[in-house]
Amino acid sequence: MKTALILSALSVAAMLAGCGAQLARPGEPSTAAGSGSDAAPAVKPPGKKPSSVVLKRGGGFYKDDGPGEDIPDNLDDIPDAEPRWESLHKPATKPYVVLGREYVPNSAVKPYKARGIASWYGKKFHGQKTSTGEIYDMFGMSAAHTTLALPSYVRVSNPRNGRAVVVRVNDRGPFHVDRIIDLSYTAAYKLGLINNGSGEVEVEAIIPAGLPETGVAVTPLRPERPADLDGLLRRLESAEPATAPAVATKGVYLQLGAFANADNAENLKNRLGSELDWLVEPLRVYPAGGIHRLQVGPYPNREAAERIAERIRQALGTRPTFVTR
Repeated sequence: MKTALILSALSVAAMLAGCGAQLARPGEPSTAAGSGSDAAPAVKPPGKKPSSVVLKRGGGFYKDDGPGEDIPDNLDDIPDAEPRWESLHKPATKPYVVLGREYVPNSAVKPYKARGIASWYGKKFHGQKTSTGEIYDMFGMSAAHTTLALPSYVRVSNPRNGRAVVVRVNDRGPFHVDRIIDLSYTAAYKLGLINNGSGEVEVEAIIPAGLPETGVAVTPLRPERPADLDGLLRRLESAEPATAPAVATKGVYLQLGAFANADNAENLKNRLGSELDWLVEPLRVYPAGGIHRLQVGPYPNREAAERIAERIRQALGTRPTFVTR
């Protein structure tokens, strides 16, 4: 009789341990099977709200960023973007620097094809302005790219499962060194990238049929390096730091970006402000000499700034530059 009771207790304990192995505490990655990039999206069937979504670290979002609680029940029915000629957003054609890297945006719609890692951005950006001034809708079919003409259209394919979508590119990003495109939630859902938050894709530009509208340039060849780019970069490197406003003090600052266009600087501020929401010191744009610099600080010394710079490198893959006032 005692032996039977002991065996029964051990059986129950084993069952409980097996169940517990499938659970993840809030903030910890899920260890459940089937979390590959070509697995089904980590949401309940259409019409139901997900209780929670826990992704592996290194995916498309962290902590409180994600799909939110009000996911539409018709994601599969949302149509792809329809390519058409649109007037380009001129401020988005100007060269810029983010985390020490130089970006030269296309000033025309042109052929483009690349393979790399795609990620997606969620509720922390939902409702915010994109680089074209439009409002980001995570349930639309849109994307962000560092250099493609804005707006333009691309076909994104997932080689692991054969799925493909057409999205409208209307934002700048991602500024992680290992990613080539940021997708809306719906686009990532359709491609099967929700669980891991990122995955390998192929991106190919779509040149709409027919004649372009006025104000749209289409160039089949690689555009020449803008004549004024070298002068702009020299100004970014040699110009004196912006005069600190009354609220700022002397110290060491970390520079995250530099733009000729103020709106683009503010856009990056909002984007990185969401991704680096652990920053304690203020993130501000300082204009001077026609250049708008995005900086965080001040820090009392180089050592303190180095610690934050390393955390930024771990989050984004690139270290910011240092400015001493």
